[in-house]
Amino acid sequence: MGSLPPSQGIDTSTFPKEIPSEVWYFGKRYKIAREGTAEILELQGAEDPAPARNGPNSQSVFYNPIQQYNRDLSVLAIRAFGDDLAITRRARHQRRLEQLAKGQQRVKKRKRDHTEGTQEKENSASKDTKNWEVTPATSVGSLAATTNGNEERPSQKARLSENGENHTNAQTQEDPLAVPSLTEPGETGMREADDRSPLGDEETKTGRTPAKPPAFRILDALSATGLRALRYAKEIPMATSIIANDLSHSATASIKRNIEHNNLADKITPTTGDAIEHMHRAASRMSGGPGQYHVIDLDPYGTAAPFLDAAVQAIADGGLLCVTCTDAGVFASLGYLEKTYSQYGGLPLKGAHAHEGGLRLILHAIATCAARYGIAIEPLLSLSIDFYVRVFVRVHRSPAEVKFLASKTMIVYNCDAGCGAWSTQYLARAKEKKAKNGDTFYNFTSALAPSTTTHCEHCGFKMHHAGPMWGGPLHNPYFIQSILDMLPSLDKSTYGTIARLEGMLSIALHETLEDPTISDLRPASPLDRPVPTTNAAARSNHPFFFLPSTLSRVLHCISPSDAAVRGALLGLGYRVTRSHTKAGSIATDAPWSVIWEIMREWVRQKSPIRTNSLSEGVAGWGIMQKDRSRMRVVRAQKQLRVALEKSYLDGLDGLKTEIEAALYRISKAEEGQVDEMEADTSDDGGVGLKNSTMKSGKDTGVRKRTGSHPSMLEIVFDEELGKEPQGKRMVRYQPNPRPDWGPMNKAKSDHQGIINV
Repeated sequence: MGSLPPSQGIDTSTFPKEIPSEVWYFGKRYKIAREGTAEILELQGAEDPAPARNGPNSQSVFYNPIQQYNRDLSVLAIRAFGDDLAITRRARHQRRLEQLAKGQQRVKKRKRDHTEGTQEKENSASKDTKNWEVTPATSVGSLAATTNGNEERPSQKARLSENGENHTNAQTQEDPLAVPSLTEPGETGMREADDRSPLGDEETKTGRTPAKPPAFRILDALSATGLRALRYAKEIPMATSIIANDLSHSATASIKRNIEHNNLADKITPTTGDAIEHMHRAASRMSGGPGQYHVIDLDPYGTAAPFLDAAVQAIADGGLLCVTCTDAGVFASLGYLEKTYSQYGGLPLKGAHAHEGGLRLILHAIATCAARYGIAIEPLLSLSIDFYVRVFVRVHRSPAEVKFLASKTMIVYNCDAGCGAWSTQYLARAKEKKAKNGDTFYNFTSALAPSTTTHCEHCGFKMHHAGPMWGGPLHNPYFIQSILDMLPSLDKSTYGTIARLEGMLSIALHETLEDPTISDLRPASPLDRPVPTTNAAARSNHPFFFLPSTLSRVLHCISPSDAAVRGALLGLGYRVTRSHTKAGSIATDAPWSVIWEIMREWVRQKSPIRTNSLSEGVAGWGIMQKDRSRMRVVRAQKQLRVALEKSYLDGLDGLKTEIEAALYRISKAEEGQVDEMEADTSDDGGVGLKNSTMKSGKDTGVRKRTGSHPSMLEIVFDEELGKEPQGKRMVRYQPNPRPDWGPMNKAKSDHQGIINV
């Protein structure tokens, strides 16, 4: 914006200055790229020889503007974590002050008791002296000779007691209730913060205001241009020191240049070196020492697997580990399953839910690395975004919580070549029990044998093995809500992806089927943690999702609307939600036998198919063989078979009576008059109706019959019931933002080594 002429009589100093788009450093021209409140310098034109040699799309230092969403999310996630940490620090400091006050009160009480005891001794000694005065003369002389030498001691001790001082150094050392002084003799100011505390607390136990803010150390281990570190320094107020590390010398030179350009030399320290070695050096310090970090960010080009072992050791107790993996072709595809296992310790899934399986594989890799050192992980937010995944994990140095890892690790049996159904199998069980004193403890036992056979019970195709992978929750709803609470107050010009942040986080908030209520997320007391820890024994009993369009492709029928399928599930009393990883997804706690019965009823009621559209041997043919008319015949055959095989029949009359009774029950079943409680429906893996009960659905108030065979359920495709409540329009699933969208080419450098971005 240009300035007005001085003749106008207007103070032009208040007008905003035109923001430059280029800058010169040491004779080279750089373009200024802005993101958030930070600016980075990109070498322009012929001055940069690297593009000419490496191709038009190559970079000397990696920078991908598509990942602004990743960086915006990271800034807000670390701020939410920092707010929680600040509250826990204040609460811990308050507890220390209370303990100190109690200790001082105990010391004062002990001193008073000792003073009273000394006074009683003096009074007793005085009485004895009076008694000595009335003794015979022959005794007085001898007693006076023994007491005159120590005559001044009692009064001297009394004066010391009145002043409230300790009597001897030995007595102070032996006093079990004595509280040592927090300051050295002659110290006038507050002691420097105790960096050896688990989270590097800078508070002291004196209650005075600290001279400097509490330490909040961040490591950007693979920094590239340093943009992430720049934004953390400018947009995270509690950050006190940030290390921007990279292996490449050219990347470090770029980081230094950007730090100087943004005037952040007091907060950011650039380092050149291997990230793994750097984190191992930090981990070699004593636990909680100044070398450990409260936040470690791993954002490599490709997989973060090589850095996980060092990262979990270098992070402080209760710290935040942020991990990005961009190798979706490995963790979400069967194309390189041998590489997937070597990097993440598990096999990938095939199907629409492959990216959620990739998330769980990465969390499993982090959890197993941490468990070796007695560290447990707690996923706060786990997202599949575009071509990569981003997870935020809080770590706890707790061997007791590590014991739950086996019971939260699952194997998945996947019908990937057939109908797409799956079955999960946890490696162990954690059973909650009550001790005699009322305390809760857990008993860990082995899990039962595999939960499925080698062939799918629904379509008959082979089941394939995936995992082991993380079977616990993917998110902490309190953490997500903390980030959502920040969004209305943010500047859209600084955070350009606010709309997408709100949409994706809102889906993730409602994604968990185990706890669908979110109305009471905020703690009642401000002293409580805004992001309380989740139960260490919690696990996802209903992972993954399905797509109605994919199921329709199996049956060769027209796809039902999402509202129709949701309405059918809600009408039966099951919970439904959606997944952030795929548009059109439906996650539910209904078993696959019910899901496929809903699809068979969709074909019968709404979208009939031709009889020859499904040939024998395909997955859809196996599914449709279990339709309701077919199951009635199977049940009738079984009832007749049971009647013929009864051993107590004496003669033809008894056999004829049993057959007639069976035929009568079959005819009444056709008319709908038979009591469902008598129906035998043990086929198709059903539980049967003999022990069925009525249960109220929490989401809709619809009563469902648990234990009912799917073919006995009344399925209604109620689209009104299945419609999601109309609220604020949000960007839940973003399309590709531009034609050259993607991970981009890896950066190349003239220096030895390849840049770890």
